[in-house]
Amino acid sequence: MKAIWAGAFVMASGLAAAAQLLPRPVTDDMFAPVEYGEAVLGQQLFYDPILSGNRNIACATCHHPALGTADAQALAIGEGGVGLGAKRRVDPAHPPAERIPRNAPALFNLAAGEFTVLFHDGRLEKDPDMPGGIRTPMDADMVTGFASLLSAQTMFPVLSRDEMAGDYKENDIGRAVRQGVITGPGGAWDLIARRVAGVPEYAASFVDVYDHIQTPDDIAFTDISNAIAVFMGYEWRSDTAPFDAVIRGEKRLSGDEAAGIRLFYGKAGCAGCHSGPFLTDHQFHAMGAPQIGPGKAGSFQNHHRDEGRALVTGAAEDMYAFRTPSLRNVALTAPYGHAGAHADLADFVAAHADPAAGLAAFDAATVTLTDFEAADFVVMQDPAQVQAIADAAITPPVRLSASDVREIVAFLNTLTDPVAITGRLGVPESVPSGLPVPNP
Repeated sequence: MKAIWAGAFVMASGLAAAAQLLPRPVTDDMFAPVEYGEAVLGQQLFYDPILSGNRNIACATCHHPALGTADAQALAIGEGGVGLGAKRRVDPAHPPAERIPRNAPALFNLAAGEFTVLFHDGRLEKDPDMPGGIRTPMDADMVTGFASLLSAQTMFPVLSRDEMAGDYKENDIGRAVRQGVITGPGGAWDLIARRVAGVPEYAASFVDVYDHIQTPDDIAFTDISNAIAVFMGYEWRSDTAPFDAVIRGEKRLSGDEAAGIRLFYGKAGCAGCHSGPFLTDHQFHAMGAPQIGPGKAGSFQNHHRDEGRALVTGAAEDMYAFRTPSLRNVALTAPYGHAGAHADLADFVAAHADPAAGLAAFDAATVTLTDFEAADFVVMQDPAQVQAIADAAITPPVRLSASDVREIVAFLNTLTDPVAITGRLGVPESVPSGLPVPNP
């Protein structure tokens, strides 16, 4: 796709001249068609805590539209937490084992066909040589039936002790996960499906929506995940922001926004990674983001590092590299970075431009974390580990003044899409299970 030279927005004599320099606008052919009834079913499931081991956490707990489809926390508290967003806190009667180790990503445009890798480390990716065409940590044990990559994504949170499954001492799903019984009758996915099938309204909806389901016994976890994925794709398609009017040739930027887009596609170099209509190259880059929280150690390790893409590939050159996030609605998705170490967008832009200086200036007091007794800053208190993160950063530092940062942020605000933020179906007042719907 052609890069934008932002000066066209200020100096071009006509919209047509400027439009030739823009990325291709978002169009319907970038997405699969949506069946409305399937999206409505997915909406109910997305907001229903029935999918969690202890029936207390829904997908929306960590991905709520009121919070930019994220959770406003650097690192989420899933199981063992109460409340939502900035008000979420540890339940003293039922504390979690640890924080979730990575920041909850936003959900905008994930159903677009060009999204072929998901999660910060890309451990979920399209691969025609794998069962169902999807590579996951389950490898050859991966079941088929997931209709899309986004659908397969839902298999991870429900299997995570700290996200949704809960402890093996607390419920049957947590127990199945602990025993490694995931697929087949009595496996964790089957237990979730049987719960859902046992709710008459859900059973009727699945029979109505899917031709291959004749009775509640036919409902599989893949059907549940397929419906949720269709909902997410429909609800949070984002292509009606001011930026979209610009790339369609319907609007021109001015003032700080125009100056910001010049920097973004010019000397600041942001578009080197944040390219295309979704402002991501879908690649993995080491950008020197601070590492906080428990990290991603193996069960036999006790460090707090998160080595990013290297955990998937085993390649030294992938150390501390993470997937380039889409910047759609980025002004609303704080905190930033794979571990959510930056609460402020301007601070993150400045630190991102010069990773070594950003790491040196990192202030733990600014991190948005739920109070919890944990060794959250072990890595950042170790100069050797901080230096290793800084040394891995792949881009040369860029000098940005305070006014440069302000202007870039002004441009990033043009990516905010009121339609996508509000959602097309919205938050349901209730769900078929009768469990409480998460709401701020």
